[in-house]
Amino acid sequence: MRQVASPNCDARPRGEAVTLVVIHGISLPPGRFGGDAVTRLFTNALDTAAHPSYASLANLRVSAHFLVHRDGTLVQFVACNARAWHAGVSAWQGRARCNDYSIGIEVEGADTVAYEDVQYERLAALLRALRKRYPLAAAVGHSDVAPGRKTDPGPAFDWAHLARLVPAPLLRRDPHGRLPGSPPAMV
Repeated sequence: MRQVASPNCDARPRGEAVTLVVIHGISLPPGRFGGDAVTRLFTNALDTAAHPSYASLANLRVSAHFLVHRDGTLVQFVACNARAWHAGVSAWQGRARCNDYSIGIEVEGADTVAYEDVQYERLAALLRALRKRYPLAAAVGHSDVAPGRKTDPGPAFDWAHLARLVPAPLLRRDPHGRLPGSPPAMV
């Protein structure tokens, strides 16, 4: 695992336990993979004039704890005991401010592009390691904690595949038996 320090973090609230993992999907520019744009975004070094889609990222200060590249390479940007700025305005099961009690994992991808098997394998290994260290109750998508505002990791993310690699009940199902990020049940 490679480590690149991001300044986009701060201390968690005193006594706050890490109980949630938020899985994100990211590509910069959108739909393109590889390169160092995500690393530059997380370290406040992205040239926002380098691509038209970057204009909305000017002055944005964000970072996840981890990034899983398309080839499975894992990069850590923020120590897990610190609060990374990844979820924004968010809530899980009625509890606001997910950044306070979550670890954010970005997976290089796009809502409509299939993620790579090696990414699921690396993500599963990371989730298993985190579960040994923290009292994690759930791993969910960014879209699950910021519905209507965020769509990632998107419909191309195969939650069922990840669930086969991660011991239950980390990927908690809702009362209808759906995994996080699943489309609503037909009525």
